[in-house]
Amino acid sequence: MRAAVTATVPRLIMAILLSAGAASAQTALPETRAAATEDAQADKAGHLKPYEPSKTEVYFQYAENLLAAGLRLHPYFQSAYSGGGFTLGAGYRSPVSAYNTVDVRGSFTFSAYKRIEAEFLAPRLFRRRGRLSAIGGWREATQVGFYGLGDSSKDARVNYGFREFYSQAVLEVEPIRRVIVQGGVGASQWDQGPGSGTVPSIEEIYSPQTLSGLGQTITYLHAHASIGVDTRATPGYARRGGVYRVTFRDFSDTASVYGFKQIDYEAVQHVPVLRDAWVLSFRAAVSTTGTKTSQEIPFFMLPSVGGGSSLRGYSSWRFRDRNSLLLQAEWRTIVNRFVDMAVFYDTGKVTPHTRELTLADLHDDYGLGFRFHGPFTTPLRIDFAKSHEGFSIVFASSAVF
Repeated sequence: MRAAVTATVPRLIMAILLSAGAASAQTALPETRAAATEDAQADKAGHLKPYEPSKTEVYFQYAENLLAAGLRLHPYFQSAYSGGGFTLGAGYRSPVSAYNTVDVRGSFTFSAYKRIEAEFLAPRLFRRRGRLSAIGGWREATQVGFYGLGDSSKDARVNYGFREFYSQAVLEVEPIRRVIVQGGVGASQWDQGPGSGTVPSIEEIYSPQTLSGLGQTITYLHAHASIGVDTRATPGYARRGGVYRVTFRDFSDTASVYGFKQIDYEAVQHVPVLRDAWVLSFRAAVSTTGTKTSQEIPFFMLPSVGGGSSLRGYSSWRFRDRNSLLLQAEWRTIVNRFVDMAVFYDTGKVTPHTRELTLADLHDDYGLGFRFHGPFTTPLRIDFAKSHEGFSIVFASSAVF
């Protein structure tokens, strides 16, 4: 009996030790893949640190917060006319009710382009479906480039200047979600004169008989109406959505000499790729004009392509004629929440007849750009563009499209 007990005790001790080892192993090792993942996450959480933004991101965030707060005194970089060069300016925005404001602003360039204007803005009419803007002002441009009509040589450039008093009221309504209807009326007086700069002034090469509107003072009463579909979050900066619209314009000369009509077609689409890490952006724009009975279109009111918002590798107003076609494409890469980088391609042309608005004989350029932006605006855009006429650098205070 004692021998049996003696033999059984070691077996019991061994069984107890094996059971304890198995239980310990089950406790130490995860039973499932989910348990393993939880263990890894718990270990990683012990080493996590709060995200620390870079100095650049901190500065941009500070600027964005100031703009969102609605600065009364604010920068204003809108030039009097395209091609004026680097622009400096400021404005003062004053509230006149809970949402309505009056903004008085002005700008100038080192080439003596000047603008001063005041705008009344009511952004929340008709239960936030309407927006009213009323603007009045004066501007002057001193050396606007003119290269002749059509595909004239770059060496044929001359400069002209003008002064303009203008006023306009525009009402925009969204009757159905994403459908935008806009209408506006206004008056303007154009006083076209000689140009300054290093190239000849326009009256040295052309005469009123060879160039319509040269040296004239023209007073216009004008109106426009547009309808379109806009699925973008905001026109100032968008990564998805698009806009498709058509705009009808009527310019009535009070002297019945230079009246004309114009129709603008525009299509823009942003296609996000890889959760907005990339964006493919496309734009197509066409402008056509037609004269009224026995009237002409002054040369400075003709459609054009060339400059920082169209053919970026060419000078501003490089090509002019009665009709224009513009096609643009960009591949945008999101660097961080405030900076995008883009590779772009532009192509377009002008024609005397609408039947010639085809894809033949286009002018083109390509380049690389950087955009510094907030969620709703693009206060700084820098584009480096190359065309067969040379290299251009564009500084702008708005998105190209």
